[in-house]
Amino acid sequence: MANETFAPTPDSQRIATMDLLRGSALLGIALMNIVFSALPLAAHHNLKLAGGSTGPNVAVFLLEYILFDGKMRGLFSIMFGAGAYLFVNRLDGKAAGLQAAEIFYRRLLWLLVFGIVHAYLIWHGDILYPYAIIGLILLPLFRLSPRTLLIVAAVVTVLDTGESVRGRFSLLKTKHIYEEAVKAESAHKTLTDEQKTGKAEWEAFKKQSSPSSEELKKEREMYSGSYLHLVAKRAEVVMKWHSVPFYLQLTDMFPMMLIGIAFLKLGVLAGDRSTGFYIKTLLVAYAIGLPIGSYAAFTAWGNGFDPVLNIFTFSTYQIARVAMTIGHMSLLILFHRSGWLPSLQAALSSIGKTAFSNYILHSLIYGFVFYGYGFNLFGKLERYQIYYVVAGMWTVSLIVSPLWLKAYRYGPLEWCWRSLTYWKRQPMRLEIVT
Repeated sequence: MANETFAPTPDSQRIATMDLLRGSALLGIALMNIVFSALPLAAHHNLKLAGGSTGPNVAVFLLEYILFDGKMRGLFSIMFGAGAYLFVNRLDGKAAGLQAAEIFYRRLLWLLVFGIVHAYLIWHGDILYPYAIIGLILLPLFRLSPRTLLIVAAVVTVLDTGESVRGRFSLLKTKHIYEEAVKAESAHKTLTDEQKTGKAEWEAFKKQSSPSSEELKKEREMYSGSYLHLVAKRAEVVMKWHSVPFYLQLTDMFPMMLIGIAFLKLGVLAGDRSTGFYIKTLLVAYAIGLPIGSYAAFTAWGNGFDPVLNIFTFSTYQIARVAMTIGHMSLLILFHRSGWLPSLQAALSSIGKTAFSNYILHSLIYGFVFYGYGFNLFGKLERYQIYYVVAGMWTVSLIVSPLWLKAYRYGPLEWCWRSLTYWKRQPMRLEIVT
């Protein structure tokens, strides 16, 4: 059967709840991406490096970490896993056979290309590349039962938390070795190989988590240069990240993708379960995630955002993140079922339908606002002030996305991706019925 037999899912067959979830997740991701676009990297958990650790900056951090940090990326990953399964399942329903796998992998490989371009030329924090890489192993997992998928996701999350705790004990050991090395140097003793290694590793940790004013100045200068200068510097960072074995990224995105596949099979994402089910899921998820996340956030604040005192503070991050993500998902589905604020729901769904284009648009806006080829505001705003930019960007997406879809079938990048996936130019403009 020829490729041209197959085409993107028509708008009438889309699952409305999933569009709203995807759109909401994308706006939520913008809340966190701006931290890594506007502030020094170490400022993520160290407020002393970005405008101070008092007043509105602390309030913003507490809300940001407890409610959004990683949670909206988690929801977006759920939607990616569910979308991938739905994509292949619909092709199977059209008797695509082996062509389903061919089209699916072509879709992922083009996403990989988009991710590389995005990472090197626009923003180093790209998620398209790891999504594409991890997506390559999803196909054989689509036949697993929801129970098995959820068990695997839980096991990976628990193992990741265990590895996080182990890594922090290892870091604490490195600190002790460093202290021994300093004492040995003070006594004019020759350091052992272990002491030399431990000293170097601890100094690297301190440099990364608590950079000096000179190091912060270098980071600001990197972002304040010309576009070509920034591309060259960004390439150094991206090459390191892309050279990391893909299995090291599984613990963040992979479990969420499996949850997405399971929840789609169970009718959860389509909103097919009872209102009581979603309320219970929300309450249980928040009962787990809110206390764990709140404890970490307030402990970090109580420790003065000192990276050394906070070595173990964020070790339960993944458990809280998964729970809060499921809670947010349940809340948004309940919002969709309620029918409240129909104009807002329609706008969020429009963003969900054009999520790819909006994601790249947000990166372009951040680059223009914060980097040297634009307004050059990197490192110049306090933490709470950067969210004025988010509010403006949300407004643009909420207004432009519905207007765009009144004239076009897809967002511009969605159209490009679909045309490349099916290896055929897709119709773009809507037919206007008179």
